[in-house]
Amino acid sequence: MPTYTSYDGTELAYRVEGSGDPLVVWPGGPARDAAYLGDLGGLARAADRSLVIPDPRGTGASPAPADPTAYAAVRLVDDLEALRIHLGLEAIDLLGHSAGGSVSLVYAARHPARIRRLVLVTPGTAATGLDVSDDEWDARVALRQAEPWFADAKEALDADDGTPATRQAMSPFLYGAWTDTARQHAASDDEQRNREGTRAFWAERPDPEQTRRALGAVSAPVRVIVGELDLMPGPELGEQLAAFFPDGRCVVQPAAGHFPWVDDPALFARLVVEALAY
Repeated sequence: MPTYTSYDGTELAYRVEGSGDPLVVWPGGPARDAAYLGDLGGLARAADRSLVIPDPRGTGASPAPADPTAYAAVRLVDDLEALRIHLGLEAIDLLGHSAGGSVSLVYAARHPARIRRLVLVTPGTAATGLDVSDDEWDARVALRQAEPWFADAKEALDADDGTPATRQAMSPFLYGAWTDTARQHAASDDEQRNREGTRAFWAERPDPEQTRRALGAVSAPVRVIVGELDLMPGPELGEQLAAFFPDGRCVVQPAAGHFPWVDDPALFARLVVEALAY
């Protein structure tokens, strides 16, 4: 597995899927093994691109840091910049999923000239200060009330105690349909997750107002892909996030949740290919 040297001398791992112009893919979790991304619905083939997929610190083949603050999103940005330099790219095409979308947002705010294209897939929005009201959250949850799993999953969602068992129980909310494929994907979460990294991700937070202002300097095309049924960010927040960018647009994948390539691989790949075409 190839490696690159980050700002503090740490050797971090990454994998490459496919061939062609590189698309850097920063995984979420936070601190979940990038294996959960799979092949992103055959994206490398569909886009005729090479996917450069890092293992963030403490996940996959990358070592855990001695200092837990290195797990923070604002520090992972430095790892991403080191990867760009290692790849010899003046600017990168970047895709960030979920918490990886948060890292990508902070990176874009700090290094706007280093972004050639940016695709944010069901991204976290905390770095920009965007959030949903309680009423909006309840309305998003209620979209799934006809599902047979709803009562048990909502009880776990309301508990929100951060335990693996609770996260597994509320997992149906993360998918457009609770299929065998979705169940298998959800079951891998606990073994793939670095809990210390998850806890430390927001140990240091960027200033939301400064971040929003800085995103206005990103001249590159930005596409925010959200699942129609995802609790967060959902279409409404996706539209608000896209509006921070001069060339931002929100794209909704119908009947999808937080992992849209699991729900409909071919459609997801097509939406990303279209996002990269600008």
